[in-house]
Amino acid sequence: MQRSVKMKDVARAAGVSVMTVSRAFRKDASVRPETRDAILKVAEDLGYVFDSTAANLRSQKTDFVAVTIPSINNANFAETVAGLSEVLSNEGLQVLLAYTNYDIAQEERAIEQLLRRRPEAIVVTGGKHTPRARRLLEGAGIPVVEAWDLPADPIGHVVGFSNAATMEAMVDHLVAQGYTRIAFIGGDADADTRGADRRRGFIAAMAAHGLTCDRLIEAGPPPISMREGAEAMGRLLDMHPDTQAVVCVSDLSAFGALTECQRRGLGVPRDIAVAGFGAYEIANVCVPTLTTVDPFPRSIGEEVANLILHALDHPGERLIRKLSPRLVIAASTQVRSD
Repeated sequence: MQRSVKMKDVARAAGVSVMTVSRAFRKDASVRPETRDAILKVAEDLGYVFDSTAANLRSQKTDFVAVTIPSINNANFAETVAGLSEVLSNEGLQVLLAYTNYDIAQEERAIEQLLRRRPEAIVVTGGKHTPRARRLLEGAGIPVVEAWDLPADPIGHVVGFSNAATMEAMVDHLVAQGYTRIAFIGGDADADTRGADRRRGFIAAMAAHGLTCDRLIEAGPPPISMREGAEAMGRLLDMHPDTQAVVCVSDLSAFGALTECQRRGLGVPRDIAVAGFGAYEIANVCVPTLTTVDPFPRSIGEEVANLILHALDHPGERLIRKLSPRLVIAASTQVRSD
């Protein structure tokens, strides 16, 4: 049987110490780039595979970052994870993902299990957690990042934006177009905290404009599907047929609302305007195109990753990165003609 290639074989062939080989594979700054390149070439020629598990046990490093997300089929969260993973992988770090299904009790269990694996850092989506989950994060002794939100009392680092402010900007836009009887379609406010913040921002903006806020339609537990958006739109039209515009908690629910209008022979925006949130691909290809909010999800992931890398080198700092989503005005809310 052929003997496996050991680190000492690489060291002998490269004319360096075993420790230098180990440092080269760990991208230690003490190894010069030309030396590292020579060692890696020798390792490639010999067919050597670096045993990162043993090295990590000696260094107490696991080289992964734990991440919790509420949904695995949400394109925005997928983009965030993609941006995060790309930046971290360039630095030799990988992502270990946990899915919480918009359930903070499930998030608590996921956080506990992830922390048992001793990640280098942990990223959680949103700023609302169970008391025990918060204690676990506060005592983790590693960088903790809350993303996609601006919590009033952050645990550690934050990369996010005000979901309430995005809806305030949306209402301002609709009012400027002449709409006054405006509705909101959202999900279970207890489960979807970001959706609840959007609903809160909608209510605050309506009040600021002196408008009645009596057209709040719940579409069920998150994530709200296209079908649920259509059903909610149907109930809205049955209860308030004089509604001039509707803001939906997401682009998927907005697309469902749009199709319900079409089924009923209502023109969008001729008879009613429809807007969403998320800048999903569907918002740009449906007819009419949807007015929405672009939260730049990939940028959120990249910013989180860069913050983690900085925090690992500068322990003790608390960093708050406030991002600015963009209102994307499209055909579904064009200026009213009447």
